[in-house]
Amino acid sequence: MTTNLIVRPIGMVRDVGDTTTIALDPRFAPALQGLDGFSHLMVIWWFSNCDNVQDRATLSENSPYRNAPDTLGVFATRSPMRPNPVAVSCAEVIGIDHDTATITLTWLDADPGTPVLDIKPYTASADRVEDPHTPQGCAHWPGSFEQSGDFDWASEFTFDN
Repeated sequence: MTTNLIVRPIGMVRDVGDTTTIALDPRFAPALQGLDGFSHLMVIWWFSNCDNVQDRATLSENSPYRNAPDTLGVFATRSPMRPNPVAVSCAEVIGIDHDTATITLTWLDADPGTPVLDIKPYTASADRVEDPHTPQGCAHWPGSFEQSGDFDWASEFTFDN
């Protein structure tokens, strides 16, 4: 098993008004070629605020979900506290500026200044599961990215947003 990996950010999350941008390091501008036309991206980013010994040692926690068991392993959550603080989010693309190596998104669940590790185009053939199964406590959650925006997420979690 490899014990050391080298991962370098390709850019940073920035907030600009009501939108979110990913400002890529200019040397990665050529990597944007062919990305136009994809409506959504899979953004792989680093939970940089949880990159410490204590958070990386967290393997279970009190459930963040109201309708779940009291304790869950971190792999059953989307918690930032985990052995490797990596996150994956689906984001809708508003535009891509090849000259400034900037991608504008409707929203991304990452804080400004968050390091972005990679970007992949969302494709239904690889990223969509037609009939996914979830535990009973979250089976009533929205069935799509689009429906999630109108869902009352605050009532689902045990912590305040």
